[in-house]
Amino acid sequence: MEGASQEDTESVMGMRARLLGRGSSPSCGAADVTAPCRGGPASQWTHPWVSVLRAPWSPPSAPPGPQEGDAMTPSLTALLCLGEMEEGEGKPQPGTDPSPQPGCSVRRPQDSGGSRVGEALLRIQGEPLTGVSLPGLSVGLRTQEQARTLPKPTIWAEPGSVIPWGSPVTIWCQGTRVAPVFRFHKEGSSPPWYRQAPLEHGDKGNFSISYMTQDYAGRYHCYYLSPTGWSESSDPLELVVTGAHSKPTLSALPSPVVTSGGNVTLQARSRQRLDGFILTKEGEPKSSWTLDAQRGPQGQTQALFPVGRVTPSHRWMFRCHGFYRDTPQVWSAPSDPLELLVPGVSGKPSLLTPQGPVMASGQSLTLQCRSDVGYDRFALSQEGRQALPQSPGRQPQAGLSQADFPLGPVTNTHAGRYRCYGGHNLSSEWSAPSDPLDILVAGSFPDTPSLSVQPGPVVASGEKVTLLCQSRGTKETFLLSKEGAAQSPLRLRSKYRGGHFQAEFSMSPVTSAHNGTYRCYSLLSSNPYLLSHASAPLELTVSDYTVENLIRMGMAGSVLLGLGILLFQAQHGHGGPQDAARS
Repeated sequence: MEGASQEDTESVMGMRARLLGRGSSPSCGAADVTAPCRGGPASQWTHPWVSVLRAPWSPPSAPPGPQEGDAMTPSLTALLCLGEMEEGEGKPQPGTDPSPQPGCSVRRPQDSGGSRVGEALLRIQGEPLTGVSLPGLSVGLRTQEQARTLPKPTIWAEPGSVIPWGSPVTIWCQGTRVAPVFRFHKEGSSPPWYRQAPLEHGDKGNFSISYMTQDYAGRYHCYYLSPTGWSESSDPLELVVTGAHSKPTLSALPSPVVTSGGNVTLQARSRQRLDGFILTKEGEPKSSWTLDAQRGPQGQTQALFPVGRVTPSHRWMFRCHGFYRDTPQVWSAPSDPLELLVPGVSGKPSLLTPQGPVMASGQSLTLQCRSDVGYDRFALSQEGRQALPQSPGRQPQAGLSQADFPLGPVTNTHAGRYRCYGGHNLSSEWSAPSDPLDILVAGSFPDTPSLSVQPGPVVASGEKVTLLCQSRGTKETFLLSKEGAAQSPLRLRSKYRGGHFQAEFSMSPVTSAHNGTYRCYSLLSSNPYLLSHASAPLELTVSDYTVENLIRMGMAGSVLLGLGILLFQAQHGHGGPQDAARS
């Protein structure tokens, strides 16, 4: 061939044999159509209508991507010269040069950048055709059979089209018939990549990327080659890389707990100046929504996704990504997952804490969710918070399921109202919510009220008792708690009297159930779950005089009965000797 070196000719001969799938040498792999193939006897060629000529090309440097062998790399540009010949034309005769006729000749002009680019000159039945080699393969012959449009192939990616940064991915193309060559094209990139179909997949071709980066993100198309020409383009494949930017946050407004049939708004936010956000729903690969980003008041970007009519029959798990407008297939790392909890109607569990509702800052807090329904899992919610921690259920005793939620050392963020829910592993439905449990954190601001009792710390059962909580500071509300009590603490708005803010907690009539240790706290209405330091403890003793009087009367009766018995014995003891003397 004119202008081709011996090495080029050998490369052409090897590729030709492999493209046709016949007469290839055992040393020629079926994976890479761009690599030279040596050692195939030219006399075995039986398809003179395809010849290939390699043109010099200098590949740009690129990060790890398409691999040798099963992966494709644009290490050289191949020229495919396609010719449909009449029977007997161009076929090699025994003992003659097996090169196909008509053949290819190559001109090697200099491009504007100084690199050498090959250009094919095809002479078909005496008519020369010219064209750039691979990018379009526009120099193929047109016959009546080729005029018929071939069905478009199917393109897909494994393990999926959304790939984390640094992970491998394989792009597949499947035609409607056995094809020797597949062409993959990435929009905005040239030249295209060519793959020979493996022998075990005659209608499929693929190429692999071992280390996914933003350089390989984009829109891909594929084509397949048949004796009648190239097929239609496949539908586009959007190949996305994630992890190129910091992850955004995803939250539910007003709460991730949504009533059945209700609506909720999901807010995606980022400190970066992203141009858009993508919301995806787990378990439904085709469920995604894209919105342009809006500038927030503090310079952050955000997008609000309305989600309507949620039901307990589906699982509502979401993540979001962010991207820039000029690289829409290059996404940020995924946000933390956000699950919407839709309460159902099954039996509600109970929520309690062994430590009591009033906690000191730094104290270890654990909440327990219990039920006699036998739930497999439990979820805990806090009003105004996005977190919905879940914990598997266990059975501390027969007929009872329970989950512990250790929340760690108490801080002001733990103060609030909690509820819990039960669920089964094989169902997306949750139970009705438990009754609310308020967790109060003491010592949140520097105030220590005083606590006193009238008429005194020891009172008779049935009397009226007043516990007086006072503070010199301006406090709107006071709270009275009893140590170890299961009931919620009492709250009263303060009154200003005698230079103090105070509240009077009256209990009437008192019984032995009022015995115990009391403390009071002050708090601000702006956050009803944050308390002052506790007052000094006050011990209240309630005496039940009715019972005591009965005890005293019983004791007195016992004493009188004992004295009577002693007197009787004394009288009979003295009378016995006198009677004996008389006789």
